[in-house]
Amino acid sequence: MDFIEDLRLVDGPAVWVAWAAAAAGMAYLLWRAAFRRRRPGPAAVVVVAVSLLAVALVAAVHWLLIYGISVFPDELPGETLAWSVSAVGALLLWLLCLVGLWGRGRSRTTPWRSAAAATVMATAAFLAVLVLSAVQINIYFGLNHTVADLTGTAVARIQPLEAGLTRAAGGPPATGLAEWDAPAELPDGVIRRTVIPGTVSGFQSREAYVYLPPAYFSSPRPALPVLVLFSGQPGGPADWLVGGALRSRLDRFAAEHAGVAPVAVVVDPNGSASGNTLCMDSRIARADTFLARDVPDWINRTLDVDPDPRQWAAGGFSFGGTCAMQMVTRHPDVYSSALAFSSEAEPALAKEREKTIQASFGGDTAAFHRLTPLHLMAETRFDGHGVYFAAGDHDPEFTGYMDVLSDAARHAGFMVETRRIANAGHSWDTAASGLPGGLDFLARRWGIPG
Repeated sequence: MDFIEDLRLVDGPAVWVAWAAAAAGMAYLLWRAAFRRRRPGPAAVVVVAVSLLAVALVAAVHWLLIYGISVFPDELPGETLAWSVSAVGALLLWLLCLVGLWGRGRSRTTPWRSAAAATVMATAAFLAVLVLSAVQINIYFGLNHTVADLTGTAVARIQPLEAGLTRAAGGPPATGLAEWDAPAELPDGVIRRTVIPGTVSGFQSREAYVYLPPAYFSSPRPALPVLVLFSGQPGGPADWLVGGALRSRLDRFAAEHAGVAPVAVVVDPNGSASGNTLCMDSRIARADTFLARDVPDWINRTLDVDPDPRQWAAGGFSFGGTCAMQMVTRHPDVYSSALAFSSEAEPALAKEREKTIQASFGGDTAAFHRLTPLHLMAETRFDGHGVYFAAGDHDPEFTGYMDVLSDAARHAGFMVETRRIANAGHSWDTAASGLPGGLDFLARRWGIPG
């Protein structure tokens, strides 16, 4: 059972098998639907027609999702659309196979047992192409690396935050990292899950995850910096553990810094996988109050951390990166730094800005606009604060946002660092690959020795 759960879905034998099965499946579908008992001319017409129809169907659905019912605020990456075309093309070929096998006139010339066997073969072929498309889309987004990631069993094993790891049990922290002496041996960092109540905001969030670095287990505990993280949308806090490889990245950082790493708290600003609160206090929810009041209050009350806002940072990927920019510009007294991985220029529910403003502020453009990072950076100085930006170099829309935001941040007084992640698109690879650089950026600001 462990072998199956550890099976990798982004490289290795499983991907090779998926490629081989899909290639054989597509060849069978083409032979059965287009080339079997057909002259070359008509067969080519069928292939071209199926290809064009698949492209048209995917384009129509994409337009509907983005501009019609506004499921996503940004267009989907081209790679995912291309693999969707492959799956839809295989579906159309499969339907042609069924028509050829069971349609009027064919049943008289093909015995039903042979037709049934061919139907099973065609169905298996279609499913093979569908599986490869799903595998490749998952590889692009970099979210589920193993079967355990996909099924959620790895995250489900995470234990609740026990009382022995809270502030009350640990006693007062050391006065600071400068006065703390690292013991000769320290345990590994751990991940725990918990619920952060919306005491002031009334917001109902999903479970949060807390990373406690090795230094947290020393006695006395040092006053450690804090990194509050947000995931993308759709998605949830667990995405940082799976796609973001949070524990391995923080463990590696801690190993390079005598066991010291930030206490990382991955929180939920949306309440559900499909929810989108814009990280604002609006007609949708009081998410801003939750993130700027309830979450910091809970962390300071529950965990041994440094309460100095200069030692606090917000971070996130995609929607989460946008949220991090909102926190550091709207609440610089709470979060002095931000890690913005693939951030949007501003929060959005839909491609059309008017839909976002109508849903969140009843059409009041000024109320929405004055809360956006670009407006705040144009009106306010943020000297002494810092932002680390990263975006995939295969993600032109979001590298464009990064250029606009980073330029505005520099003009507003932020200390700014930017990075383009090689060979990455709008995927969790950007966050996972960008996090070490972001942690180094924060370490310099926090005074963590190398």
